[in-house]
Amino acid sequence: MDRITLAFWSLVLGLCAATVFFVTGIYGQQANQQQREAKLDSGDLVQLVKVIDGDTVVVSKEGQGNATVRLLGIKTLESKHGKDEVAVYGRAAEEALKRIVGDKPLRVLLNTPPRDRHGRTIATLYAGDQDIGLGLVGEGHALVYSVYPFASMPVYLQAQNLARSKSLGLWGNPEVGSRAEAMINEWARQGS
Repeated sequence: MDRITLAFWSLVLGLCAATVFFVTGIYGQQANQQQREAKLDSGDLVQLVKVIDGDTVVVSKEGQGNATVRLLGIKTLESKHGKDEVAVYGRAAEEALKRIVGDKPLRVLLNTPPRDRHGRTIATLYAGDQDIGLGLVGEGHALVYSVYPFASMPVYLQAQNLARSKSLGLWGNPEVGSRAEAMINEWARQGS
C-alpha cells in the first residue's frame, strides 16, 4: 500500500472512531438525563422550580430531583419572540402561572400516557384545589389544546368560551384573538 492510500484509510478509520465516540457520549448523556429525572406518580406533591413557558414547568419531588411537566390540555402563546405582539401574551401566561402557584405545593394528576414524545411528563397540576391549566384558560392566558382529548376538556372549553366572551387576556386583543382562533381551528382539524 502506498503512503497516500495508507493516510486516506487512516483518516477514514480515525473519523469513524471519533463518530462512534461522540455518538456513544450523546446516548450516555441522554440516558443519564432520563435516569436523573424524578419519577412522578398521581397524587405526588411537588414544588415549582422553574417556569419554562406558560404550559411547561420544572418541578422537584423531595428526594428524587426534578421533572419537566407539560400541563395537560393547554397551549400558551410563545413568549420568546421578543417584541412580537403575541409574545406579550406568552409572557403574561408565564407570570399568571407563577402567580397562581406562588410557593404552594403542587399535586400531580398524571395523564394516560404519562409522557409525550419529548419525554416530558404530561399532567394536570393543582395548587391547593385549583387546576392550574383551567385557571390559565379561564383568565384568557391559555388555549385549550384539543388535538388530544382529555377527560375535563368540556370544562376547559367552557372556561375558554367564557374568557373569550369577556375579552379576558389574549381575547382582549382582536388580532391576537383571531390568531388564537386560527390555532384552535387547526387543532380541531388535527384532532378529528
